[in-house]
Amino acid sequence: MTKQILLVEDEKNFGRILKDYLSMNGYTVVLCEDGEQGLASFKEGKFDLCILDVMMPKKDGFTLGNEIKEINVQIPLLFLTAKGMKDDILKGYKLGADDYITKPFDSEVLLYKIKAILGRNNKTESSVEEFEIGSFVFNSKMRTLKQDNTQIKLSPKESALLKMLCEFKNDVMPREKALKEIWKEDNYFTGRSMDVYIVKLRKFLASDPKIEINNLHGNGYCLQVK
Repeated sequence: MTKQILLVEDEKNFGRILKDYLSMNGYTVVLCEDGEQGLASFKEGKFDLCILDVMMPKKDGFTLGNEIKEINVQIPLLFLTAKGMKDDILKGYKLGADDYITKPFDSEVLLYKIKAILGRNNKTESSVEEFEIGSFVFNSKMRTLKQDNTQIKLSPKESALLKMLCEFKNDVMPREKALKEIWKEDNYFTGRSMDVYIVKLRKFLASDPKIEINNLHGNGYCLQVK
């Protein structure tokens, strides 16, 4: 099935060239010339990826990206920008960006990034619902955590957080990603709320000494199964 891409780029010639290039490589592309037009098109269509220029009239790419994420938190975002500033890159990732590319760029590199993002997203969409965590079996759809003959029913947020930890098992689950996708907002209060849920999950899993949920300060959490 052909992947649908929303391309929002205010430089008309560059936008048309990029649209034609992506179309030649098998993608269906909707091109918009400003953020307001981009948001309207996103609401009307069904897209697999949004490619957003950062510096645009009427509505900048970061604002547009944030509004798109409020509609569909799962949609992958790739930001295009003439800037290479660290603060801008970090801002994009905190909004939930999947990647970031600075103009001018090699079109083949962009194509590779798009394929990688869509590949990761497909894996997420078809991800398993049941996970083995040490001596526990966790079913994210049923929100159950079983160990032998004991079963715990998890709340929606407990289940969503544990599922994300399982998807990053023995790796770092980014703090910003969890807050954006589960709490829909990254601020002091949602951060403290997530910390409370982490404590709850630790208690649920405490009967298996091989399981740890470690806090990696400034980065996120890691579910480790020894």
